[in-house]
Amino acid sequence: MSDIPAEALVLYKGRPAAVAEPGEKILLRLPDGETKRVRPKDIQLLHPGPAGDLAKLAPPEGDLEGAREVLEGETATLADVAELAFGEHTPATAWAAWEAVADGLLFTGTPEAVTAIDGETVAAERRKRQEKADAAAARQALLERLKKGEYAPEDAGALAEIERVALGTAAHSPLLRELDLAEEPEAAHRLLLRIGYWQPEHNPHPSRLSAPEGEPAVGVAPPREGERRDLTHLTALAIDDEGNRDPDDAISFDGERLWVHIADAAAMAPPASELDLAARERGATLYLPEGVRPMLPEAAIDHLGLGLAEESPALSFGVKLAADGTLEDVVVTPSRVRVTRLTYAEAENHLDEEPLASIRRLTDAFRARRIAEGAAIIRIPEVSVKVRDGRVELRPLPDHVSRQIVTEAMLATGEAAARFAGSEGIAFPYSTQPPPEERPEGEDLASQFAFRRQMRPARLRSAPDHHAGVGLAAYTQVTSPMRRYLDLVAHQQLRAHLAGEETLNQEALLERVAAVDAVMGGLRRSERLSNQHWKLVWLKQQGQWEGEGTVVETGERKGRVFLPDLAYEAVLPLPAGAALNDRLTLRNTGVDIPALEARFSVR
Repeated sequence: MSDIPAEALVLYKGRPAAVAEPGEKILLRLPDGETKRVRPKDIQLLHPGPAGDLAKLAPPEGDLEGAREVLEGETATLADVAELAFGEHTPATAWAAWEAVADGLLFTGTPEAVTAIDGETVAAERRKRQEKADAAAARQALLERLKKGEYAPEDAGALAEIERVALGTAAHSPLLRELDLAEEPEAAHRLLLRIGYWQPEHNPHPSRLSAPEGEPAVGVAPPREGERRDLTHLTALAIDDEGNRDPDDAISFDGERLWVHIADAAAMAPPASELDLAARERGATLYLPEGVRPMLPEAAIDHLGLGLAEESPALSFGVKLAADGTLEDVVVTPSRVRVTRLTYAEAENHLDEEPLASIRRLTDAFRARRIAEGAAIIRIPEVSVKVRDGRVELRPLPDHVSRQIVTEAMLATGEAAARFAGSEGIAFPYSTQPPPEERPEGEDLASQFAFRRQMRPARLRSAPDHHAGVGLAAYTQVTSPMRRYLDLVAHQQLRAHLAGEETLNQEALLERVAAVDAVMGGLRRSERLSNQHWKLVWLKQQGQWEGEGTVVETGERKGRVFLPDLAYEAVLPLPAGAALNDRLTLRNTGVDIPALEARFSVR
């Protein structure tokens, strides 16, 4: 390179350059007119020159493929390639020949030693490049369709990566990045709705929260029989919401005691059994508007559900309450019962009949006692959200007396089980709740909301403690062992104790509590977000919805309004002078399903 002539055409960093001044530091003239001094080792000679105008290095018509065929199997110089392909060796043809070498399809090597690639390799590389070009063109066409809010059937494979982000099963999507969209579930959800790949009804929230699918895939054996107390002479009523498929409690009265019969799930799922482990993994039954995902297999529910057969196995709690609602005594026994199933609405027609009339007197006294001891009775309207044949049904939950009776009977059983376990020294999952820092007074809706905000989270403990929410000094949940795993654990402990078998110690019990804690947050959030999702779908299905809302919170610029027909809280600008508990007529102005938000204006 020391004797390289002025105006020679050289290669510098993949671009053509002309030598303006030779020397130890060579001055180059670049295609953009700039100059730069470089070391000789930084350049390669392509043609001795004169290079001329670098912007005009356009070669004549040539035959690079023909040159490759002639040179196949040989090594030649760049000048040889240029002469064979273009019939002359000029700066323009030298540059064109070098571009062919740099491209790597027909030739490879250096300006001093160029090798012609064999025809079979060239053909394979051409196919590979064509496939790549076709894929790039298809990708660009896909991007253009998505930007226009469209998609084609052949896009399903590519859209699956966006769907995985929307479902929370993947964190990244190159396609979302190419569209300049955030790689987040909400952005992916919004795009899938915009192009029509998902319909508004598609509920991604259980998947995002890793909620279980279907039912547990485990075998089921009939429940252990053993000795059971015959309580089939008692009228036992299982009172539930319409459509309930897993009846797990029923109530009776024998003239002295309130009896609460609970499905004997522990007889089928003893500790460490396959069924127990499957239930532990799930933590609880997941209730979604579109369907139920049970904690136990349907076959187990068929065996255990109260009233699903002529006689049902149960674990029965005989609770003796004093006239003032105080717990006096409890009997716990495996049993056989005959159960009649009723809906809450049907039960309302039998409140003055036995056994409901006597049970109501007992539960009313128990409720009064709880209230006197500070129980939090919060009355905020609720709605049932169900999806049937693609349509969403919102149904206000009536304030049935029978629902209150059942609730109080279950709470009394929770206190009775907690006291029994404590007196017998059984390790047990006790439910506790610290009292609120403040206790807003008032029965109006805004006060009820303020009260609810003051409530602190309930906690599970291995020792009994006060539960402020229910107003009891000792409390546990035992009435839903087919639907809540820790209820099942409580039953396992009681059954083992009654049979004289070894019970779990506190360490083993706390392990189970920790396992359930790890999944319960996701389950409850799945239910809450799914209800919210389907309420928005319902609003969308209504077209223009108008209804009433009550102001439950005010702020400087916006306030919170509760819509009782939807059990929905909307945040929106309030009219000047709006006060707590004012009733407003609202109009729905749109829904944002991915963001789980509905927009309203005040009429």
